[in-house]
Amino acid sequence: MADKDGMNDGKNYGLDTPFAQSEGFFLKGIDHYDWGTKIRMSRIFNPESGKTVMLAFDHGYFMGPTRGLERLDLVVPPLIPHVDALMATRGALRSCVKPSHGRAVVVRASAGSSILNDDLSFENRGVDIEEVVRMGADCMAVQVFIGSEGQMQSIKNLTDTVDAGNRFGIPTLGVVAVGKAMERTIRYFLLATRMIAELGAHIVKTYYCDDFEQVTAACPVPIVVAGGKKVAEKDALDLAWKAIDGGALGVDMGRNIFQAENPSAMAQAIRKVVHHNFSVDQAYEYYCDLK
Repeated sequence: MADKDGMNDGKNYGLDTPFAQSEGFFLKGIDHYDWGTKIRMSRIFNPESGKTVMLAFDHGYFMGPTRGLERLDLVVPPLIPHVDALMATRGALRSCVKPSHGRAVVVRASAGSSILNDDLSFENRGVDIEEVVRMGADCMAVQVFIGSEGQMQSIKNLTDTVDAGNRFGIPTLGVVAVGKAMERTIRYFLLATRMIAELGAHIVKTYYCDDFEQVTAACPVPIVVAGGKKVAEKDALDLAWKAIDGGALGVDMGRNIFQAENPSAMAQAIRKVVHHNFSVDQAYEYYCDLK
């Protein structure tokens, strides 16, 4: 048993050294997985750039109608051509997205709380693996509450989902949850992202923080950065640029796309940052021209 009091914070993150296990597949940490997992990861992440733009519109599973998502059927379809993957609940996908949409699908697989509950950490697996296979989904997303009262339960949700998905070559995305009482420090994000990866998640979604390059270096699988609360459009583009510059392999944005003044233009501008190395100023000018 490790002695936590005798452990020091890591210092040597080898920021100038590429990830060691890269024997042909374009994503870190995925070389030794099976063909099915790799083909699904290749749908989520663009093989040419090695990155992804995910559109998150799963907010309703615990928040109900969210500003900008009052009508999923009107808001989501115009954005689909400009993103690589859709992160949503099975209900939203089946009711509001055509099966011929042609993008990767990340199904929200955890559920169990609502905004009426002060502690969201007591979630369960809300979708079983047969349903995921039936839908033809490429990935399952599970919220993980490290350091919360419901930590053990959310970790079991994660490991059960990983085990189920591995039987069918379906990857799992572990989402770092940040509740009211949880830290938003590099120490916390280093811990949470590394735990989630070591417990078997193929992708980790987390928040950007100072010294973010240490977080991505210490995590042995791809990290995507959450967009978080709505900010000004140029600030959201700056967040995307910082995330990619800090080693993230994509962003998973919701409110900063669908609550933008022009959601379609914003999705396209984010795409320019992630896949085409646009600077913040270039991307914002591009956004303004489209708007």
